[in-house]
Amino acid sequence: MSSNNSALTSDPNISNENDHGINQFKPNTTVAAVIHYGGKFLFVEEHEKCRVVFNQPAGHLEENESLTAAIKREVLEETGLRVEPDFLCGIYYFHRPDLKLYFLRFCFVVELEQWLKGQPQDDEIIDTHWLTLEQIKEKSAQLRSPMVLECVEDYLAGNKIPLSQLKSNL
Repeated sequence: MSSNNSALTSDPNISNENDHGINQFKPNTTVAAVIHYGGKFLFVEEHEKCRVVFNQPAGHLEENESLTAAIKREVLEETGLRVEPDFLCGIYYFHRPDLKLYFLRFCFVVELEQWLKGQPQDDEIIDTHWLTLEQIKEKSAQLRSPMVLECVEDYLAGNKIPLSQLKSNL
């Protein structure tokens, strides 16, 4: 990008050089939702390259989008549910050496007051499933990343970061 434009991009065809002429590393910023009701967690079954994986509803932060707007959008796209996050259970930094990528994941929690059936809106999503912690652990080899189980365990451990800690000018 030109030196008079301070916006940074992850597009490999565009330089991440900032106004100071420094090319800076940028992790992929993602959001995820631990959605809980009655001892079960809402998961999506999705395609990832050549395999099928299980994950919380999750995805990438888009340009000009707040973190809370991103999680609401991702949950709607992947499950068809309109939700309001209650709090964060953690912020995670994860390296995928196989993909040569780094992720900064903000994991939100949604505590539902009633059971809801997910209806995926995204073509990448095969189905939604309500899983117990034991069922999630049984699928450990099929989880999209170790962060998936870690988020659930952090929620169950009582980790709570108030949404008021997220500051945004968007």
